[in-house]
Amino acid sequence: MNIEIIVTGGTFDKEYNELDGSLFFKDTHVREMLSLGRSRLKVRVKPLMMIDSLFMTAAHRARVLKECLSSKEKHIVITHGTDTMPETARTLGPKIKDKTVVLTGAMVPYKFGSSDGMFNLGSALSFAQVLPPGVYIAMNGRYFNWYNVRKNKRLGEFEEVS
Repeated sequence: MNIEIIVTGGTFDKEYNELDGSLFFKDTHVREMLSLGRSRLKVRVKPLMMIDSLFMTAAHRARVLKECLSSKEKHIVITHGTDTMPETARTLGPKIKDKTVVLTGAMVPYKFGSSDGMFNLGSALSFAQVLPPGVYIAMNGRYFNWYNVRKNKRLGEFEEVS
């Protein structure tokens, strides 16, 4: 089994500028994370875009959808910013029927050292291998169906919509 990892940016891949305190994108950290996690999965990492999900538009989401639909892999993980991850999942969910797609991200940048990104990436890779075809979000050790999830900004975690 091969897994394609589509990188879209988000907090997962942000860097910190020590001079002015800003966050910015340079390159994805996914390959380093896989190496540190001693992953033995066959993956293909495809950087698609490097943006904060707050700036993601319908055109960006259409590009992610197109990439998923054209991928030869049946198992896909998408790294994504957490603020609009449910919106992207709702764009993909009705259109993807024959693949397992799992979106994941981080609340704290990987480079900060205290990030949840490593855990979430590992969880997403595991869920992508065992869940049936469909679109999911993997955060906080849980998975959620695309149509029944939101980010609880007060608690800083994802939850099912009641």
